[in-house]
Amino acid sequence: MSRWRPPAEKSTALITREGHERLKAELDELWRIRRPEVVKALAAAAAEGDRSENAEYTYRKKQLGEIDRRVRYLSKRLEVLRVVDTPPTDPEAVYFGARVELENIATGEMALYRIVGPDETDAARGYISIDSPLARALLKKRLDDEVEAHLPAGVTRLAIVDVSYESAPHG
Repeated sequence: MSRWRPPAEKSTALITREGHERLKAELDELWRIRRPEVVKALAAAAAEGDRSENAEYTYRKKQLGEIDRRVRYLSKRLEVLRVVDTPPTDPEAVYFGARVELENIATGEMALYRIVGPDETDAARGYISIDSPLARALLKKRLDDEVEAHLPAGVTRLAIVDVSYESAPHG
């Protein structure tokens, strides 16, 4: 079986100020702290002799490769990302960076989401990618609009209860 995979779809190159700062901090930690630690441990493992049977050496070599891949990705990605930190001119419409409170019309359940860039999604915090089916269905809709979203679980009808753009505390 081939290891070839088709290239991933290009993701939107937008990010919030908070997301950009987190990615820069991750890159800095990987480059200045984690990588030097792993290089030091790799050198110590290499000094132990036969590398073909040295599990510590093999592990550290793999760990170094993973760190270097992430550093390369972050370095390239940070160059192309555009930070969006200003609210739109129409604060009642849903755009990038919006916090949107939704009501499921069928069940009455409420949910709160924030539309962010693909590099900062976090399901536990309700941060969804602007490239997700839900965000695409919500974009340019307004307060009190009803939306039909084609989600993996099926078609869902939602009502937009609230739209806001104030930034949340870091978490």
